[in-house]
Amino acid sequence: MKIIVPIKQVPETSNVKMDPETGTMVRSGVEQIVNPLDLYAIEEALRLKNEHGGEVITLTMGPPNADKALREAISMGCDEGILLSSSDFAGSDTWATSYVLAKAIQKIEKFDLILCGERATDGDTGQVGPGIASWLEIPFLTYVSGLREVDSNKIVIERNVEGGYQIVEIERPALFTVVKEINFPRLPTLEGKKIAKKKEIPTWGPEDIEADQKKLGLNGSPTRVVDISQPKVTRDGEIYAPDTDQEIEQSVDRLVEYFEELEII
Repeated sequence: MKIIVPIKQVPETSNVKMDPETGTMVRSGVEQIVNPLDLYAIEEALRLKNEHGGEVITLTMGPPNADKALREAISMGCDEGILLSSSDFAGSDTWATSYVLAKAIQKIEKFDLILCGERATDGDTGQVGPGIASWLEIPFLTYVSGLREVDSNKIVIERNVEGGYQIVEIERPALFTVVKEINFPRLPTLEGKKIAKKKEIPTWGPEDIEADQKKLGLNGSPTRVVDISQPKVTRDGEIYAPDTDQEIEQSVDRLVEYFEELEII
């Protein structure tokens, strides 16, 4: 079984910044980590590999240092990593990103399954996985919480839906986006880190995947961020730290007065 896992490097949640001019995320000078939700897709791919044999290939689109994410995936147990890196890819929205990933997967050729994280924690759209499937014209299912049966022709899965679960049978090849409920990701091993450090990571550009230049990067992205604004804190508060009995009494009186203003008492 050949399983492909697209992953993404994202900024630490507290470090997310946007460029107001281009409407794109600022990534330079910001610490990047593997998208936490992609780890569940990696783990499920490795479990399938252990049960059914085969290989797990992970790929990511980003700057040259994005190979760090691929090496982390390899240290967990993935067999190969492919980096899609070019200045032509810069500023891609989810439509352009899914196009590039799909073209890379077409170059890999025969595969049985594509597993993606539910969404990326930076963009939070959940669109890339289904977008890849659309470009490849293969069936896909979102919010997959369990794989119940896997054979040479079909896969029976469990997925989260409003109010419960849904059981679906789908033919291979297919793409799934998985939720955290599906498993608990393993940690990289020391031996895995040694293998990942020595692993050669090929880098593919637009010419390697025969991509249409008109569909790449910021210019090839139909989505535009038209405005960026910071949330404003509109609430004012009063803090009381009484030390004496008189200050305590005054604080209680002010609290009672405030509740009366709100008509709570």
